[in-house]
Amino acid sequence: MKFLYSFSRFILGLTFIFSGFVKGIDLWGVNYKLIDYFNAWGMEFLIPFAMVLSVLLSGTEFIIGVSLICNTLISVTSFISFLYMIFFTSITFLILKTNPISDCGCFGDALILTNQETFLKNIILLIFAILILKYHKKYTPVKKSPKSIIICITTICIFFIIMGYSFQHLPIIDFRPFKTGTNIPQAMRIPKNAKKSEYKNVFVYKNIKTGKEKKFSEENYPWKDSLNWSFISMKSKLIQKGDEPKIFNFNIMTKDGEDVKDFFLYDNKPTFFLILKDIKTADFSKAQKINQLSVYAKKNNINFIALTAAPDEDIKKIREKYNFTFDFFNTDQTVLKTMIRSNPGLIFIKKGTIIRKWSKNDIPTGAKL
Repeated sequence: MKFLYSFSRFILGLTFIFSGFVKGIDLWGVNYKLIDYFNAWGMEFLIPFAMVLSVLLSGTEFIIGVSLICNTLISVTSFISFLYMIFFTSITFLILKTNPISDCGCFGDALILTNQETFLKNIILLIFAILILKYHKKYTPVKKSPKSIIICITTICIFFIIMGYSFQHLPIIDFRPFKTGTNIPQAMRIPKNAKKSEYKNVFVYKNIKTGKEKKFSEENYPWKDSLNWSFISMKSKLIQKGDEPKIFNFNIMTKDGEDVKDFFLYDNKPTFFLILKDIKTADFSKAQKINQLSVYAKKNNINFIALTAAPDEDIKKIREKYNFTFDFFNTDQTVLKTMIRSNPGLIFIKKGTIIRKWSKNDIPTGAKL
């Protein structure tokens, strides 16, 4: 039983550490996921608190994980981890039944799980949490090791420093499709050996004599028996999701509705993308540096364009206010959020490949480039 207890403690601890870490380095990603849930469940009043909850969620998970691994404050940690797993197992069961969002976001963009996989994972972790809660007094040393306490506190402090850095700049590890080194045109293609999505069709027919409706499969639906059955409807249910391209729905649209992404993705000249995922809340404190960089780009035969989902009226106001002379194009807002977390953010590509990314706090100068 001691081995099972130790095994449960380490697996649950590592899972909490991993989950907290991937959330902590991408707080904006957690923020967007929470907002999706709040909108789906009619809890829009919580949206202003999404970022605070993102910090609390990632920080709590990481602290629980480190405490479990270091066997520190195990009495408190075992109880909190048990309550935590009870709560989120219940939530994931609700998500499994209602399916408001296809990916729970429990491991950020680092590991995508289906709602069913997430629920099963939480059931297993809940069992581990119960074992830890039940046997921690029996297998925890009475004398606490100062070394383990120091390691625990130091690790947590380092994590919060990394979290703060990633929030002010960009995630130290990028798990998203638009990470540095990605060739966008290649990432938009479906692999040749890709699995296709499988669907099951369910047919609903009404019995003409009795008036009762009945469901049929493709193998036995009475399409030939028009004397006894009348067709009502057909529904397609996804059985197995097929492979999809890593990047989809990426367009660079002019105000006339023309998609010009190929011009920039296949151009021999490099291109700067200034990403404005929300032009109304964007931080333009570095507007002067952005202007200087756009002038530098023009002099050195480099494209410089802005991508935003804002309407023409908002774009016009921003251009006039900050004297932006470069061109603005429209891109889907969800794609912009995926491309870079900073608002604004800067991406440098060459022949469709992402070479470098900068946050709003790291906009480079021409001399630095």
